[in-house]
Amino acid sequence: MAVLGDISRNVRLLLGQMHRCRTSSAGSKTRLFARGFGQAAPQSNPVVDDNEAVSPTFVNRNPRNLEQMALAVKDRGWGTTWPHREFYHRLVFTRSQHHVTAEVFACDSPTPVLSCSTKEWAVKRELASTRCVAASQAVGEVLAQRCHRAGITRMVYRAIPWQFRSDAVQSFRTALKDGGLVLSEPRRKYIATRVKASSGLM
Repeated sequence: MAVLGDISRNVRLLLGQMHRCRTSSAGSKTRLFARGFGQAAPQSNPVVDDNEAVSPTFVNRNPRNLEQMALAVKDRGWGTTWPHREFYHRLVFTRSQHHVTAEVFACDSPTPVLSCSTKEWAVKRELASTRCVAASQAVGEVLAQRCHRAGITRMVYRAIPWQFRSDAVQSFRTALKDGGLVLSEPRRKYIATRVKASSGLM
């Protein structure tokens, strides 16, 4: 009986020691976990990359954004000038003795941005005559398609008053409108800027 009592006492002591070891190890882990949250994160020096450098001067690579929002500056010109200079894109339609030509000019360029004429073989070979009403309609359809590909959907077109009622001009205008072009531009929008008065002037 004495031997069994010694064995049970030794077992109890061993179990108590194991329990104390488990409790102390769990407490140390909890302290280490809490200490990790209490400490500040190490500060790392930022790495400067040349590809991420921001240029001090900004260049608008798509200036037509301001035109589409009607915020770009329009050259007014003189009031007696005809045709008026206040436009972003202007359409010019001309008929000579042999050909029909339509050109789109930008406000800052004397060279046409887009053009279509019956002088082009791709247009000429489909027509019986290069100056008739059907030729004007064909030029309008082709020009409307080219304008859509270039992203130009609005332009100013002011025909000469004594030529405006002709069948050729009317068929040309109808072809452009059927092609999805708008022959007018929105009025320019002016953004009001607030001038802050200095404390000395108030």
